Amino acid sequence: MYALARSLFFRIDPETSHGMALSALESLHRIGGVARLFGQPVNDPIELMGLRFANRVGLAAGLDKNADHLDALGSLGFGFVEVGTVTPQPQPGNPKPRLFRLAQHDAIINRFGFNNKGVEHLIQQVKKRRYGGIVGINIGKNLTTAVEHALDDYLLCLDAVHSCADYIAVNVSSPNTPGLRSLQFGEQLDALLGPIRARATALNTQAGRHVPLLIKIAPDMSEEEVALMAGSIERNALDGVIATNTTVSREVVQGDPQAEEAGGLSGRPVFEASNRVIRQLREHLPTLPIIGVGGIDSAAAAEAKMAAGADLVQLYSGLIYQGPRLVGECAKALKTSGTKKAH
Repeated sequence: MYALARSLFFRIDPETSHGMALSALESLHRIGGVARLFGQPVNDPIELMGLRFANRVGLAAGLDKNADHLDALGSLGFGFVEVGTVTPQPQPGNPKPRLFRLAQHDAIINRFGFNNKGVEHLIQQVKKRRYGGIVGINIGKNLTTAVEHALDDYLLCLDAVHSCADYIAVNVSSPNTPGLRSLQFGEQLDALLGPIRARATALNTQAGRHVPLLIKIAPDMSEEEVALMAGSIERNALDGVIATNTTVSREVVQGDPQAEEAGGLSGRPVFEASNRVIRQLREHLPTLPIIGVGGIDSAAAAEAKMAAGADLVQLYSGLIYQGPRLVGECAKALKTSGTKKAH
């Protein structure tokens, strides 16, 4: 059935079909048809970062930037859903077109540029949720905020979402906000993470609960850069890392008609780069929780991500190409595989 739906959606402009697909899922969710079509959620609980995940498969940030479809997406059987990236103020993002399919590679290029309705809207949506799984909130900076003032935006978002987030992810790795990736390294990263960690700790004390703080990183790092990143993560006592975001490399998709479009490439072509970063991170941070994301389009790919060193996995592009049954397939495989581990 999904193959038919996909063939119809893929005849339409990608961003338009994205909205239509979410609307269709909402309608199906309202009549209770999601589980009947795609199966019951897999129960495979795991304790990580002080949180109890119903299973190891989550939805990556970016698909539901505003938490407008949180319940419907959660009903697909995800153990956790990450919403955002959200910024302090609403912003339209980059001009359209800004989403491109590379179908022969099961890949997507996007240059959305953190288009979202702002943090206040997202908070109201998260507070209304009925989805009982873990909800992470991914935070970023507004386009109009200079990189040297990025910390102000992250702190504003942190303050706003802390009370309703199960975990918070700091996004410094999107290639679609100019200058953002420069915050990933050395003194700039420590100057960002230090105050964010301090504020998060103060908020935890005030609220009487610990909200894990994670960072989402790029796949386009050398081994030396991964080591530097790991050092900063350790110094600033982060609770986990999400590896990885989209790539700016086009090496794997050379010759594709869409390959030269600007933006971040996701899907199957980022699979190996993501796994490499995860393996290298695991060497430096042997006990730190890692959420592996990038190119998971099958149960075997999810198992490979775990074998590389991830504790949990997230889907995005694979969900679009393979359909909602991918969630259960991956969750079942990870439940029965020998790669299970807990920190």
